[in-house]
Amino acid sequence: MSGLLPVEEAQARLLALRSPISSEKVSFSECVGRYTSDNIFAQRDQPAAPVSAMDGYAIRFDELPGPWTVVGESAAGTAPGRTVNPGEAMRIFTGAIVPSGADTVIVQEDVAVDGAALTLTRDGPGTRGRHIRARASDFAASECLLPAGTRLTPGAIAAAAMSGVDQLAVGRRPRVAILTTGDELVQAGRALTASQIPDSNSPMISAMLASEPAEVSLPHHVRDDRPLLAKVLKDLARRHDVIVTVGGASVGDHDHVRGALQDAGGQIDFWKIAMRPGKPLIAGRIADAVLLGLPGNPSSAFVTATLFLLPLVRHLAGARNPHPAIHQAPLATALDGGGARRDYLRARLENGRLTPLHSQDSGMTLPLAAANALLIREIDAPRRAAGDVADYIVTA
Repeated sequence: MSGLLPVEEAQARLLALRSPISSEKVSFSECVGRYTSDNIFAQRDQPAAPVSAMDGYAIRFDELPGPWTVVGESAAGTAPGRTVNPGEAMRIFTGAIVPSGADTVIVQEDVAVDGAALTLTRDGPGTRGRHIRARASDFAASECLLPAGTRLTPGAIAAAAMSGVDQLAVGRRPRVAILTTGDELVQAGRALTASQIPDSNSPMISAMLASEPAEVSLPHHVRDDRPLLAKVLKDLARRHDVIVTVGGASVGDHDHVRGALQDAGGQIDFWKIAMRPGKPLIAGRIADAVLLGLPGNPSSAFVTATLFLLPLVRHLAGARNPHPAIHQAPLATALDGGGARRDYLRARLENGRLTPLHSQDSGMTLPLAAANALLIREIDAPRRAAGDVADYIVTA
């Protein structure tokens, strides 16, 4: 369709509006969900010496099936007191250093002990080195453990801590302002007239950003007043990295975001995307802030926030791969062919199969509550039968 940007081009142009913001060093307790600014290199071997993976006895493999004489023990946190000589075994515990001379661990369930005498009662270890974690088997000193731009999950934080560092350089959290527009909107929970509706977009966008590395200011609301909107945009741009407006992005007489952005000294980079829902998306700059104007219909706002707002926040926070992952699954039902725009259909993924929800009306919120995926239908895609594979994005 003439004048509409492809989704991927719009995504690339949005991220090009601003580079990732500055980084800061933080403690482990502050870095979950954030992105590493530098490559994280191991400061040490892990483990630093061969250690036992089980409770049992350290022996020489060639001496199986025994018997042996137990000559001491090796516990985690202490060094073995001596070498294991021929005919000897040493009691050993999980995480303890394997004594010199031993090359295998027999688990305690496979042996019997009578005083210092150790005998094999079951099959025992089948291979040399059994139940031993070799030195640097997790990682070696100087190895790159976490490339720059890695999202710090609890597991990634554990690896960083084990590597020997005590702080991490991460991207600063982008400061995000949510600004809704529209005379019809009223804060949720307040009394309404017949011409008003509760503002569902502010809590929805706030909830979507809750798991992202962002500092979100309290939602702002402006009535359909272009000069007032321009004034608010100018003020928010001084204090935020991202301004996300919701509503007022289309072509109606009361849609003022584009005009107000220009009135405030900002510039539009693009408007209108070849997608459904969410065609009237706006992207631009005002001072150092990126403005992203989402459509006001709840499903449109949700889809465009998934594809544009969340990747923008992740990009500014330093993510290496900010866009949502594309997955594939078979369709549970037949799917009609596509049209002139790429469709992002609210869908349900259950038992490994995708079902598009019956209603795709962008003004409805109940389908959003039921959906856990966005089913992607490409422009001019042919009709597909149940069982055909389709692309989708996880949303819940």
